[in-house]
Amino acid sequence: MRLYRSPRLLRWLFPFAIWKGADKGSVYLTFDDGPSQELTPWILETLKKAEIKATFFCVGNNVKNHPELYRQIISEGHRVGNHTMHHENGLKTTSADYLRSVNEAQEQIDSELFRPPYGKLSIKQYFQIKRLHMKVVFWSWLSYDFDPTQSVEELKKNLHTIKGGDILVFHDNPKAANTLIESLQYVINFLDKKSFTIKTI
Repeated sequence: MRLYRSPRLLRWLFPFAIWKGADKGSVYLTFDDGPSQELTPWILETLKKAEIKATFFCVGNNVKNHPELYRQIISEGHRVGNHTMHHENGLKTTSADYLRSVNEAQEQIDSELFRPPYGKLSIKQYFQIKRLHMKVVFWSWLSYDFDPTQSVEELKKNLHTIKGGDILVFHDNPKAANTLIESLQYVINFLDKKSFTIKTI
C-alpha cells in the first residue's frame, strides 16, 4: 500500500524538521537525487515554460559529475539542498559514515537544506545534522514516480490528496523518467486549477 501522505508518527519522531510549508495557499515542489543528464534538463525546461521555481535536493556525487547542470539549476532561480554524497540510507549506514557523506556533499552543494535519502535516518544522525545548523526537510506528499509498478493514472488520481502547504516530492532520477515525463505537466496544470502557488522551500 502506498502512503502518499507522510505518517503523523514520523512527524512526531522528528518534530523540528520541516514537513510542510507555512503558506497554506501554496505547495512546494521538490525534486530528489539529481542532477542527471537524462532528466534534469527536461525538468528545467518544463519549469521554465511554466514560470515555476522548485527545490532540487542534489546528490553530491551527481553534482561533481554534472557541475554544469548544478549551475544551471541555480542560475535559473531554483533552490538546492544537500541529499548526501552517495545517496546513503541512514538506517543502513553508521552515523560516522553518514555524517561524513553529508559533509562531503556540502563541499559540492552550498545550502542549509538537507533531505535524507529514502526519508531514512536515525535520531542520532538527525541531531548531528541539526548541530551543523542545517534544516532537515522531509515531505508531506510523495509521488512514487520512481516506482515502476505505479501507473501514471494512479499518480494522477492521488493528486486530490494534496493540501495547501504540502511539500511534494518528485525525482530527477532516470528511474522516474517515464512517469515524470508523462505526468509533470499534468501535475502543474492540476495545481494551477486548484489555485495553488508553487514555491521553493
